[in-house]
Amino acid sequence: MAASGAGVTRSTLRQQIADALRDEILAGRLQPGQEFTVKQIAEQYGVSATPVREALVDLCAQGLLDSDQHRGFRVHEFSVDDYRGMVEARMLVVDGIFRRHVPAPHPPAEPDVSYGVALVSIRRRGEAAARAARAGDLDVLIGYDIRYWRELGRLVAANDYIADFLHRLRVQAWVFSVPYLRSDRDLIGWLWSGHIDLVDAITRGDADGAVAVVRDYNTRSLEWADRLDARAGRTG
Repeated sequence: MAASGAGVTRSTLRQQIADALRDEILAGRLQPGQEFTVKQIAEQYGVSATPVREALVDLCAQGLLDSDQHRGFRVHEFSVDDYRGMVEARMLVVDGIFRRHVPAPHPPAEPDVSYGVALVSIRRRGEAAARAARAGDLDVLIGYDIRYWRELGRLVAANDYIADFLHRLRVQAWVFSVPYLRSDRDLIGWLWSGHIDLVDAITRGDADGAVAVVRDYNTRSLEWADRLDARAGRTG
């Protein structure tokens, strides 16, 4: 029993460290290209090297870190083209999910209670995310937006593999975007706040409406990528 308890503790610590480091990256406190070692992170959190190494390997598998046998680890640097690829990938997957899996409204006599309860929870996260987007509060927005899309993906796709894939893209897209958004004077103009429009379409069973909301969002994301290229002096 003692060994089992130790295993659970180490596994939990590994996840906590991975989550904490992911949050540091999303907050911009760990910058793209920044290097560090297992020893440095272990000392920072006051823990042993083993769960730290495991957490860092997990983040490498998520595409957030790169591993170098001789230099340790560094925060992955995504390019504008990488970001475009993320947007295009999620566009294709989400389009298919919503067209196939958004259910038509149930008759009043046969409500899907669990589905409705889940949508209420997602709506609350969406409301918080939308408020943060309109206020330009990036830190609050990121947390609620990631949870909103993860819950929505699991509910609509009803497939954990698809939901996890979309969650990974979501986190990677934020990791790329954060450094640029924090220095953007037009921050609010580029933060998406259509979370409730999307929930409303799904609640109505309006697959076409849901797809339209997401397509508009992804189109704006690609326009933002074009703007980044223009600022950097890149041309198509």
